[in-house]
Amino acid sequence: MADTPRKFIVPKDVTDALRTVQFPGGKENIVALDMVQEIRIAGKKVTFSLVFQRSDDPNMAAVIQQCEETILRELGADVEIKGNITPKAIHQMERPILPGVKNIVAVSSGKGGVGKSTVAVNLAVALAKTGASVGVVDADIFGPSIPKMFGAEQIRPAGIKVDGREMIDPVVQHGVKILSIGFFVSGDDALVWRGPMASNALKQLITDGNWGELDYLLIDLPPGTSDIHLTLVQTVPVTGAIIVSTPQDVALADVIKGVSMFRGKNVDVPVLGLVENMAWFTPEELPDNKYYIFGKDGAKNLAEKLDIPLLGQVPLVQGIREGGDSGVPAACDEQSPMGKAFLELASNTIKQVEMRNTQLDPTRKVKVSRK
Repeated sequence: MADTPRKFIVPKDVTDALRTVQFPGGKENIVALDMVQEIRIAGKKVTFSLVFQRSDDPNMAAVIQQCEETILRELGADVEIKGNITPKAIHQMERPILPGVKNIVAVSSGKGGVGKSTVAVNLAVALAKTGASVGVVDADIFGPSIPKMFGAEQIRPAGIKVDGREMIDPVVQHGVKILSIGFFVSGDDALVWRGPMASNALKQLITDGNWGELDYLLIDLPPGTSDIHLTLVQTVPVTGAIIVSTPQDVALADVIKGVSMFRGKNVDVPVLGLVENMAWFTPEELPDNKYYIFGKDGAKNLAEKLDIPLLGQVPLVQGIREGGDSGVPAACDEQSPMGKAFLELASNTIKQVEMRNTQLDPTRKVKVSRK
């Protein structure tokens, strides 16, 4: 394989190659033993951590050398791997990934077009207006819209070295720290990425972001259920999930799938509640009028059926769309009907997070067995 030119390397290439490396004296390879961690790819440069049971393991040097030789043989002689494998004792890997972040909240939807990103952005701004410190990760890798909604399309995050480690300083807009793959690609480029590439991009946005101390880190997920969702719960312990839907039946059918995914035995992330977006249409010149153009109380009724809190009902108002397009989220104006709706959503979210943390054990990262 070494003579075959490779356009790019993805983490799966690394793990596939290292499955041939057997731990001395054992019957399993180092990938099956979960020794290969923190894989990072930068062009031809490959780095990862190799986790040993003991810091003085006598096999350490031999295993590292075998890994280097295997990577060069399988992925190409021009791969930069020498000196880029960091041995660690297992206790070093048990530290929290984001020690300064109190709550990680996934914002999800069963299908596209329900305004999930709009809700995530305005919820973040509304949470910040309560005095909370808030960050947002745009995990919708294939359709990143967060930079535009925050009016930050022309801003580029800066690199920063923290304790000798290269990290990314999030962009700060409207009191919220944000990172998105949209900051690193041209707005006109179509992102055609395989699953492992998208998953690795999400991991880097989360773990390489200089988030500091945060009360809430919101993760704006792509619609549906995908590798990105699994990557998130494998990367960090998620406090809970918020699911956004519109009232009509075609959207609600997919909500049930999303709830089942988070509540499933292998994921086990608490669902904090549902948000009914576009609950009714209200003309700005007739603020007391409500027109239920997508049906009435669909998500509210489903929340009752699934025994999940309804966190809020957000009306369809022209100002919300205008705010998303102009980069000034509707929640910035606390006195407007839209601002009040999102402040109520923020208040209910805070209550549910506090209740979840009081009544339930902390969520753990999902551990997926490798065969």
